[in-house]
Amino acid sequence: MRGFVALIAVGCSLLSVAQEPRPRFDAFEVATVKPVDVDAKAGRMFRMDGTHRWVATNFTLSALIALGYDMNPRTISGAPGWMGSQHFTIEAVTPGDVPPTRLEQMQMLRALLVERFGLKFHRQDKEMSIYTLSLTKGGPRLKAAAKPDDPPKIIGVVYPDRVEVPARSVTMDDFVAMLQRATLDKPTLNRTALPGKYDFDLKFAQDETEYGGELPKAPDDAPNPPLFTAIQQQLGLKLEATRGTVSTMVVDAALKPQAD
Repeated sequence: MRGFVALIAVGCSLLSVAQEPRPRFDAFEVATVKPVDVDAKAGRMFRMDGTHRWVATNFTLSALIALGYDMNPRTISGAPGWMGSQHFTIEAVTPGDVPPTRLEQMQMLRALLVERFGLKFHRQDKEMSIYTLSLTKGGPRLKAAAKPDDPPKIIGVVYPDRVEVPARSVTMDDFVAMLQRATLDKPTLNRTALPGKYDFDLKFAQDETEYGGELPKAPDDAPNPPLFTAIQQQLGLKLEATRGTVSTMVVDAALKPQAD
């Protein structure tokens, strides 16, 4: 009889879960967009601040597009000059009772770009200079994710003499997406063929070709090697320059949003 009661309880629990579908994250419930003065020391970042509050700090529209569509800024053309010079901070409220995943956050950001910035564009395949990420002869130096069911977490933390990239439960596609949209000066393709999720900590000395030239070069006596060397030594991967065809975005229209 005890087993029967337990089975009923489990069935009720499953039924309860089934009645609470995950929210649709089609758009932010409320969002404010404010122009801000350029402050290189403040850095540029986005984050969930609790369950419902999403914040993107110190972004240009070009950087927001690169973030929302996982693109390298060089693959965005046709944009008016202010898209790469005027900075904005966005504070938004997300729907539902659970925090959105990164993909869901980007889905809402794309809707905001259309609604608040009047973004219109078309896609165009183009051959251009790119990077590819692949394996070294010695193979990868990566640890399998300790919590593979957790959403991916990866962000660059900038210090005067280095950048640290703690990554948890990330795929190689996640890593390449971060590299190409925020770090490198060219679009980047994943050629590792690694299917899993990984935990790693990457540390490197930044130079003026990275982060859109917004960061000062690390000092010559920096404790960590440059990015390309660090990726090879610390992760067992390699970045190589080549040419390839990528999907680019041609901006047809964009407007400065009215101040909130």
